[in-house]
Amino acid sequence: MALSISRTKLNGLVKVSGAKNSSLRLLAASLLSEDTLYLTNFPNGLLDVQVHLKMLEALGKVVVSAGDTVSISKGKENIKTQLIWDERSIRNTLLILGALTARYGEGKVPLPGGCKLGERKYDLHVMLLEKLGAEVWEEGDYLCAKAKGGRLIANEIHLPMRSTGATENTIIASSLAKGKTVLYNPHIRPEIMDLIAMLNKMGAKIKVFGQRSIEIEGVDCLSGTTHAVIPDNMEALTWAIGSVITNGEVEIENFPYEHLEVPLVYLRESGMKFYRGETSLIVKGGTAYPVEISTGPYPGINSDMQPLFAVYGAMSKGETKIVDLRFPGRYAYAEELAKLGVDSKVVGDMLVINGGNPLHGGTVKALDLRAGIALLLAGMTTDEEVIIEDDWQIYRGYENLEEKLKNLK
Repeated sequence: MALSISRTKLNGLVKVSGAKNSSLRLLAASLLSEDTLYLTNFPNGLLDVQVHLKMLEALGKVVVSAGDTVSISKGKENIKTQLIWDERSIRNTLLILGALTARYGEGKVPLPGGCKLGERKYDLHVMLLEKLGAEVWEEGDYLCAKAKGGRLIANEIHLPMRSTGATENTIIASSLAKGKTVLYNPHIRPEIMDLIAMLNKMGAKIKVFGQRSIEIEGVDCLSGTTHAVIPDNMEALTWAIGSVITNGEVEIENFPYEHLEVPLVYLRESGMKFYRGETSLIVKGGTAYPVEISTGPYPGINSDMQPLFAVYGAMSKGETKIVDLRFPGRYAYAEELAKLGVDSKVVGDMLVINGGNPLHGGTVKALDLRAGIALLLAGMTTDEEVIIEDDWQIYRGYENLEEKLKNLK
């Protein structure tokens, strides 16, 4: 598959879909209850979401999707605890394992897939499940867990680094564990707060004490609920940056301003002109200036955002510097951008971009989701055709992309 793009000036109105990262976590948490879960503002069109819904169906859940809603309920048969899967895997299988082990005492899932961001291992997930009293082992291409005594037991868990996935899995697995689990050094992010909000609606007892700790008092069972997914901050940021580099004017509906305050400070100081509407952000173009950023935990600039900032820097005259402390190997996309004329080099853990050079057409490859959208943005700035191979990577995280682009032209 390949996607073709050339000079595009983004103008008009676009609505941000529900967050990919939040949706996947909520789907995993649906396994904690036999009751029906209704999700609204839900991005049914995302490839990763579709994979996850199929996984739930393979485990015995009944899924009904319509527009931007989905319902997940129990079928006639008991839920399976083994996810036998030969299609594309996603990293969220680790959370499925946590949910199955919490609810049914055991689980077996495919080893995680998704984006290869340097050495993204799953040792923290193994550690936290073991801390909660589970035995964890590999069987070929599968990861298995079994709770000793049939139920997970609460414990204190200290994360050596702020990990989004490990924080989420601790919350999911501990929600049905016996006793009170205290998670220290959690990564508090919007999607984690969204997960906690939904679980508390379902009857969980979860308290957050900032970045210090999260307390999860295990309960015997959880009920169903109705929950609206938060907007996707990565999609929102994409349209904002796209507006500037194409010299357009875009009103971005459903914009999660409170989740993007730090990135927006950097962008405003680097030339972006915007103001807030009632539920939107209006970006009136601007002139891109060089940026110097370092990725870090929320509310800072996360690793997913840095390819977008790289394209922003490539469109500015001067030197842009990006340091990704979490995934220092995540600069492979720069080699693809170089095929379009972006002048950059890696110095230690830093990506240095000499911006302001006009780009040209070419054939490039979307190495992962965020690299793919960076290439798409770059392609919007040249009169020549840019062909992006493996464009399915982009559709993993951008719903109704072609329709939205068409409406913005």
